Amino acid sequence: MAKIIDGKAVSARIKAEIRQEIEAEKLKVGLAVVIVGSDPASRVYVNNKKKDCEACGIISFEYALPGDTTNDELLELIGTLNEDPKINGILVQQPLPKQINVQSVNERISALKDVDAFRFENMGRIVDGNFNFLPCTPGGIMDLLHSENISVSGKECVVVGRSNIVGKPMAMLLLHENATVTICHSKTVDLAAICRRADVLIAAVGKKGIITADMIKPGAVVIDVGMNKNDEGKLCGDVDFAAVAEKSSYITPVPGGVGPMTRAILMKNTIKAYRLQKT
Repeated sequence: MAKIIDGKAVSARIKAEIRQEIEAEKLKVGLAVVIVGSDPASRVYVNNKKKDCEACGIISFEYALPGDTTNDELLELIGTLNEDPKINGILVQQPLPKQINVQSVNERISALKDVDAFRFENMGRIVDGNFNFLPCTPGGIMDLLHSENISVSGKECVVVGRSNIVGKPMAMLLLHENATVTICHSKTVDLAAICRRADVLIAAVGKKGIITADMIKPGAVVIDVGMNKNDEGKLCGDVDFAAVAEKSSYITPVPGGVGPMTRAILMKNTIKAYRLQKT
């Protein structure tokens, strides 16, 4: 039976360390969170980020805009936040309404306040390894692996999913720690066979139960990034948790695994942004 990697516990430890740092140095660190429209899931995420800020001693500034906000209006607000010295990090909650050009929003945020690491410049830095900000979800996954002293050096790691937010930067962080990495996606031939090679399997597809026990190498480490709902309306991941837990050595639950870590890395990035702006 796999050991469950507790993302809540690891994230709580990270947030406590950040709070201790802020209180010891009497820092005034500010994070602006912009939400456009009234998407219920986005509202939950924003509220959770506000709670994380409070736990860390980071000042949270929320900017809730109506759903019919224009692209120019959003860019103008971001420009104002870029110039505000009280704001050290800027996060624009996604998904955004159809009239918003996401790429233009990402590029409008100052590189030194881009705590999601979505700007092309910051994404490129992740490839190079000379980055200021960790991509939040992949960074959180690496911290989870480190928390259990799981080394990926020389290991075969399979990432299922090729998004710019998780899959691609995840592969880069694994490569930086000397893993051999395969990225799988919707066009991959014989996904199950490739997954069975993995010493570390990271599922980031967004499809309920797509990773089943027959796809797992005995003793593999399984990280579930998925956030879906089952037939009863309860949160579940991309991994068939109960069956896969019987075969793997370590596994993350949904909820309570990767999700809290994503927000913890956001907090780490925000205090890093503060220090970069003060140098």
